[in-house]
Amino acid sequence: MKLLQVPTALLEERIKEELEENPALETGEEEEAEEFENDVTEEFESPLDEFEPDGSQDEYESIDISDYVQDGDDDIADYKMRDENYPEQDDSKVIPHKVETGFNELMLEQLGQLSLNEHKQAVAEQIIGNLDDDGYLRRDISAIVDDLAFRQNIITDEEEISQLILQIQQFDPPGVCARNLQECLLIQLERNVHQGKHVEMAIKVLDKYFEEFTKKHYEKIQRGLNITDDQLREIINQIIKLNPKPGGNIGESSKGEGYVIPDFFIINNAGKLELTLNSRNAPDLRISEGYRDMLKDYDKGSKKDKRQKEAVLFIKQKIDAAKWFIDAIKQRQHTLLSSMDAIMNYQYDFFITGDETELRPMILKDIAEKTNLDISTISRVANSKFVQTEFGTYRLKFFFSESLQTDSGEEVSTREVKKILSDLIEGESKKRPLSDERLTELLQEKGYNIARRTVAKYREQLNVPVARLRKEL
Repeated sequence: MKLLQVPTALLEERIKEELEENPALETGEEEEAEEFENDVTEEFESPLDEFEPDGSQDEYESIDISDYVQDGDDDIADYKMRDENYPEQDDSKVIPHKVETGFNELMLEQLGQLSLNEHKQAVAEQIIGNLDDDGYLRRDISAIVDDLAFRQNIITDEEEISQLILQIQQFDPPGVCARNLQECLLIQLERNVHQGKHVEMAIKVLDKYFEEFTKKHYEKIQRGLNITDDQLREIINQIIKLNPKPGGNIGESSKGEGYVIPDFFIINNAGKLELTLNSRNAPDLRISEGYRDMLKDYDKGSKKDKRQKEAVLFIKQKIDAAKWFIDAIKQRQHTLLSSMDAIMNYQYDFFITGDETELRPMILKDIAEKTNLDISTISRVANSKFVQTEFGTYRLKFFFSESLQTDSGEEVSTREVKKILSDLIEGESKKRPLSDERLTELLQEKGYNIARRTVAKYREQLNVPVARLRKEL
């Protein structure tokens, strides 16, 4: 399950860690295999006085390695990763994407550039750990003080935490570690204060008239600051450029926004969809020949003292661990392919046309039933994997949505309704934006049986403000 959660972008690093920890596991490259063989041969020939096995003396006396040394039907020799079902991917066909970096990791990287002692480092890490997905620090400073005291036995005070918050607020992206939207926007403006008078005026507006600005009571702002319509328009332009969710765009990309390494590729071959797994998911792994040869030498030898038996038990453990890891990678491949294949067939019309209104209602349970996998397994696949299509790169969870009934009794995807709602708002007059009531009427005219409160919920999920706040001068 842990390997299943690892995205393709990080799988290579996970495999590299396993290769470093277990010399009985190797890649198919000859030069690497030779290095491994030399390493393990030296390890086998050297004294193992420091090795303390868990097994008893009886276990050494009854070591069975028959399954590891048989010729002709050498299962271990055939224990390798490459499979014809996972062909090498032509890298030239893969759209180059940057590996996505999580928001928390980005913050910790920048924290590492500060010269902090061990105490302050721990406190700062606690602060970063409390940042939400949008990059805000919602937890009270007093609560962070208590958390550090009770959970980590670290004594600090609100003043020290406040100072560290100011340092973290200098990190990128601008606006992180703010306690509220007003502070977030002010942090961003203050970084650009050198860009001119309009930025300075925007800071005054958000500092003194934040509530009036959010409610679009522009007349009060103009009277208070004695500014013209043109000046107000320039100030608004400065503010709407800001990012209200500085952490929200990091590591959460879908449909080609942001840069990720796709886990799957779907191509339309003359009307027939073809699914392939990214070749990075099919590493060429195998059991070390050097380790297997050492077991064979042991089996042929007549003298088997305690040190040799301890070494052989150690080798067996490493080989078993390598076999387990290869099996786990294979299982990961199988689960990924079967899940994506079920999703592709379920949403076939979308993958043919790229039209979001063709998406069918689909929940985790639907794919779990088709693949005979647990819902939790499908959830792990959907949350961290991407598929590249001719229409863009999508996060798998994009294809999951609840259903809504039309007047004719037909079930449609809420994704379809959101797309139509988004189109209606995009095409509205910004001088007279559509209210939720009017949007509800328009959707009902199109045959969608939907309530106003549901329209409001979908609008919020699309990050679209109410009509009053969409109005432009």
